[in-house]
Amino acid sequence: MFAERLKNKVIIVTGGSGLIGNPILEHLKENGAIVINADISNKTNIESGNYACDITSQESILELIDFVIKKFGRIDGLVNNAYPRTKDWGNKFEDVTLESWRHNVDMQMNSVFYICQQVLKVMKQQKSGSIVNISSIYGVVGNDFTIYEGYGGTSPAAYSAIKGGIINFTRYLASYYGKHGIRINCVSPGGIKDQQDFSFIERYENKSPLKRLGRPEEIAPSITFLLSNEASFITGHNLMIDGGWTAI
Repeated sequence: MFAERLKNKVIIVTGGSGLIGNPILEHLKENGAIVINADISNKTNIESGNYACDITSQESILELIDFVIKKFGRIDGLVNNAYPRTKDWGNKFEDVTLESWRHNVDMQMNSVFYICQQVLKVMKQQKSGSIVNISSIYGVVGNDFTIYEGYGGTSPAAYSAIKGGIINFTRYLASYYGKHGIRINCVSPGGIKDQQDFSFIERYENKSPLKRLGRPEEIAPSITFLLSNEASFITGHNLMIDGGWTAI
């Protein structure tokens, strides 16, 4: 039954080789989708569904879309999961340079704008399609900086601005393209366990209603659902997958 959910749907996933991206790829495939993993670390291999794509490059995005259209004739879904960032991404607010801020906004938010714009041209012609953008709890609520105190870390200032912008951009697109039969939604994960400092893990889990960080594979099923026809009346929505973090 589940293998029929996305049967033969052609879906692009940006950043599909990463921590969250890989489980997304696998879950989409398990549900019958034809998945293109668009990741800068890839070597293009048509048979395995891997495509070398730099989402910060307009040319690379256009080449990706052209490749998919020539190969499959359509684009049924897009998951904007890639997360490019500068080497100084972890700097505290007072140490962030304007150049760094601009660069990160350009790489993350502006790349989402451009790939959405180009893919939506295809979906508009098809009169169908679904996009899922990946945001974060920190695009919705303010940061709890006490969870970083044990090791002197922080949450990047640009992260909250970018992720908050992506959520409202999702709503804009949903309103704009709904009449064309296209749905655009957003998923906002909470903290995902990934070799973080022990003090961070302890403080985060202590606050979380479910008393733990999330697992990468817990994000994927919601994305599959939102891309499927089971979510045919859902658009402009931001789904929190956060163990209750934003409920308190």
